[in-house]
Amino acid sequence: MSTAPAGGAGTPDPVVFRELLPSPGAADVDLADAYAYPTDPDRPWVRANMVASADGGAVGPSGRSRDLSSAPDRRVMGVLRGLCDVVLVGAGTARKEAYGPVRGRKAWEGLRAGRAPTPAVAVVSRSLDLPDTLLTEAPEDARTLVFTTRHAPAERRRRVGRYADVVEVDGESVTPAHVVDGLAERGMHRVLTEGGPHLLAEFVAAGLLDELCLTLSPHLLGSGSPRIVAGGPDTPGAPATGPLRSTPVRIAHLLEAEGNLFARYVRD
Repeated sequence: MSTAPAGGAGTPDPVVFRELLPSPGAADVDLADAYAYPTDPDRPWVRANMVASADGGAVGPSGRSRDLSSAPDRRVMGVLRGLCDVVLVGAGTARKEAYGPVRGRKAWEGLRAGRAPTPAVAVVSRSLDLPDTLLTEAPEDARTLVFTTRHAPAERRRRVGRYADVVEVDGESVTPAHVVDGLAERGMHRVLTEGGPHLLAEFVAAGLLDELCLTLSPHLLGSGSPRIVAGGPDTPGAPATGPLRSTPVRIAHLLEAEGNLFARYVRD
């Protein structure tokens, strides 16, 4: 899940990342190289970036994931956003985490050569109840993309359509396959999803999550905090995520900075 609103910007504080795996002891890791997407993917590569406490909680006392964030975590999030074509998020998380359009950073110039200065934000929403800033403040070359259904309220559909590109799927709910196909049609192959837990669970259940970037924050939250994936529908009326399944992944790297662990898992 995002650890700051998508509008966050600024120059990150200097942070040194130490590699624990696969090359123990390597210091001052180049994050852009460590988190590079596959070269010229011919289909959307879906990467999730989530943060959890040491005992598995996904949100802190305020109900937001930012309670678990840190300067190193924000540094990684910034690099992941700079590398991607689109930031994908569920509407509930967009509201709770106060998402806005992604703001550009000078450090991204080399990462985004030949692309728009910032990635677009894509939102999955049945109700079209979205933060105004996400609609009205997005730049023309990175317009917000909204996936919804034919059951979306007509008045909201018209308003959202004035500011964002709306993809209306034929069905009762927006599935991960709908999202992946819609992004592929627009040439958005480097996908970064920041949750929330329901949307991530649906991608895992559908077998469409290629990679998980997980920050383990040095906090203990106890049993009251939800996990980074949550069962059940992301929106009222949407289907459940399906039966439990096990998907093997391999660890591509494990980094450490200021007591935070940064694991990158890739699906076999």
